[in-house]
Amino acid sequence: MPPNLHNTHVKLLAFDLLSLTQTPNPHSSSSDTISFSRRGSPLSRVEILGTVTFRDSKPGKFLKFSIDDGTGCVPCILWLNHMTSPYFSRRRPQDVRLIAHVASDFASLIKIGTVARVRGRVTGYRGSVQVTVSDVVIERDPNVETLHWLDCMRLARKCYDPLPHRK
Repeated sequence: MPPNLHNTHVKLLAFDLLSLTQTPNPHSSSSDTISFSRRGSPLSRVEILGTVTFRDSKPGKFLKFSIDDGTGCVPCILWLNHMTSPYFSRRRPQDVRLIAHVASDFASLIKIGTVARVRGRVTGYRGSVQVTVSDVVIERDPNVETLHWLDCMRLARKCYDPLPHRK
């Protein structure tokens, strides 16, 4: 039986993330009509790390960018429309302002050539996988990319794809 990774930030390399299986999900809301799985394990959240290679900003709306970890480029989107989105209209205004401020701070960190650790929700856009960003950390340690690769491989072997126990 595959492990349940649904609400865990699964550390993945780009080639693994970009090859997730997409399945229409008839039981979910209209914003989550696609579910994603890796080798039969459903997942919804990921953590990736790599160099920012593309950046396209629409102020007050969104920031699109790509993270390249050497195995592929992952498209990411950071929403910046919190103050005008009907999605947030039922929340307390001070909470929405705080969320908007944090997103704006994250957007200012994303610059081409920086190494960023990104966490977020796996979403689909026009048939492709992307990450809807919830958290950004700029990494300054030159060893962090190698450590992330090793973590991804170790977690895949020990946690995400464990071999059945022999008796």
